[in-house]
Amino acid sequence: MKRILVVMMCMVMAMTNAFAQDSKKKNEKETVTFVVEAMHCNNCIKKIEKNIAFEKGVTDLKCDLDTKTAEVTYRKDKTTTDKLASAFKKIGMEAVPVDSGDK
Repeated sequence: MKRILVVMMCMVMAMTNAFAQDSKKKNEKETVTFVVEAMHCNNCIKKIEKNIAFEKGVTDLKCDLDTKTAEVTYRKDKTTTDKLASAFKKIGMEAVPVDSGDK
């Protein structure tokens, strides 16, 4: 009886560990920088922060008025760069992602 319990507990622990690793892969984050030419003032930044920051999957958002860029960190399993760009269009701003290969 003890052997059965020990084997069952080992199986449960092994399965828990396997599922935990899968969930870590799903929570991978990516950061993309968008050039937003229509960003002219602090009100534009507030508009972006109030809307884009609450898009599905967005975990962090930083806007820079001097360079007219918005750096968005998001969960890859929840959204994509294209969906984020269309979210900018919804608020009346054209956002073009900067090629990450240049870094």
